[in-house]
Amino acid sequence: MTVTSAAEAPAEDHASAGAAATIHQERFWNLPNTITVVRTAAVPILLLLPFFPGPRGSWLIGWCFTVAAVSDLVDGWLARRGQMVTHIGKLLDPLADKLIVTTALVVMLAMGRIPLWATWMVVVIVGRELAVTGLRGIASVDGHVMAASPAGKTKAFLQNVAIGALLFHYETLGLPAHEIGLALLGLATALTLVSGYAYFASYFRARNHSGGAAGGGSGT
Repeated sequence: MTVTSAAEAPAEDHASAGAAATIHQERFWNLPNTITVVRTAAVPILLLLPFFPGPRGSWLIGWCFTVAAVSDLVDGWLARRGQMVTHIGKLLDPLADKLIVTTALVVMLAMGRIPLWATWMVVVIVGRELAVTGLRGIASVDGHVMAASPAGKTKAFLQNVAIGALLFHYETLGLPAHEIGLALLGLATALTLVSGYAYFASYFRARNHSGGAAGGGSGT
């Protein structure tokens, strides 16, 4: 059982009250969070792809996904520039991204735009997203902050371009969109494995380091 001294108790109560007040004062409907919520509208639009698989439907849905992907960059930039980063925004932003990406991959796999032999790519990408999301939650409880790695950022970029190209499917701007999309999806999958390993390795290194520091401190 942990014993808190009388002098420490008021300080802890004051810190808890301050943290609660900060969360309470956060505005949910600021501009970055609004963009994030609107971005999730891409999910039901992506579900319409099997009903409109022709060139026009693919073109419209492909551009819808592209706008959603660009808006992810915009809301993050606005939140940092305008100092509007909120706790709910930190939750909703990656959740919206993963929901959109997973929906697009599953829909295209179901309708054959992603061939059966590439099913493992979808499993790896979706599985990695779930694993890293869970790891971030565990890390935050342990007091560790897991920043995005360069490999993770490159993976996200290639992944979005690949999905966009696969959604366009037909020749776009004189380029074979489907073939380009499959090639980039393969590259994104490789980086998915690399960045996923990097996240887990970084977490366990930080945990071992903090554990070693704590052990050294207790011996003095």
